[in-house]
Amino acid sequence: MNNETMIEVESLTKHFGATVALAGVSFSVPRGAILGLLGPNGAGKTTALRILTTLTMPDGGRARVAGFDVVHDAAAVRRNIGVAAQDATLDETLTGRQNLVMVARLSGLSRDRARLRASELLEQFELVEAADRVLKEYSGGMRRRLDVGASLVARPPVLFFDEPTTGLDPTSRARVWEIIRGLVAEGATVLLTTQYLDEADELADRIVVVNHGLVIADGTAAELKTRTGEARLEVALSEAHPEAAAALAPFVLGDVQVSHDGQRLRGRVRSEDGLATTVVRALDRAEVTVDDVIVHQASLDDVFFALTDGRRDADDFSPEMEVARP
Repeated sequence: MNNETMIEVESLTKHFGATVALAGVSFSVPRGAILGLLGPNGAGKTTALRILTTLTMPDGGRARVAGFDVVHDAAAVRRNIGVAAQDATLDETLTGRQNLVMVARLSGLSRDRARLRASELLEQFELVEAADRVLKEYSGGMRRRLDVGASLVARPPVLFFDEPTTGLDPTSRARVWEIIRGLVAEGATVLLTTQYLDEADELADRIVVVNHGLVIADGTAAELKTRTGEARLEVALSEAHPEAAAALAPFVLGDVQVSHDGQRLRGRVRSEDGLATTVVRALDRAEVTVDDVIVHQASLDDVFFALTDGRRDADDFSPEMEVARP
């Protein structure tokens, strides 16, 4: 394995009875990078995460984390990773501080160092005021912050975050993002799964999309957005015009959608420079008066739904829109 590759997955397979969870998944993550692992429920991402964190044995293929094989060197892998699972795994009967001290002691820190590290994390995650309250009195967002903090106790070089900001308010979410970026700036390697596509767009250096146990896309957010090659065109008219839809038709992929009042038109288009200007000129030639033309580039949400058959489509407009008929 390359010294700079901290997570390497090659042709991983896993079956649960007749169910194929992983059907030959491969990807790698270099040191100091964030990989976003995305996919619909049941796609295989949680299974992959459990294998990488030594909680599940693969049926085939291999995986190495921080240079260690997840099957043959499982104990070494565990010494080099931090994990924040979807569900909080701390003790509800202990205080926040006691939970962090316990994790630190289990990680091999001395009593004094464990207390110091707990205080550092409570400060970092803005939990000082709640430090000596038992965990069962914490809100969902506070529990999640403490759980993420616990994964950082031993300052591991590789971190696995399974939906790290689920249940957090926007301020807490932004704080966790800031902390993750800081960890990566210090050299940590992060693999995260998330249900928030904007989170992957914001944080991940690269994104791997899995579906039905297979990798169906791998690239930067920008690369995945351009893969569809599509954007969404929206046109607002000063007043309805019978030739507007026909004037837009040469630029639109599929149907032109028109609002009931005839003043708004929408459709899927190929993403290309100068498209808005070209559309305005075409409408002008048809003597259609335009108020506004907007070209919405594909978002990561659009790409995700397109790749995973989620059926989000630029033609799936609101009820007041209908297909223009010739």
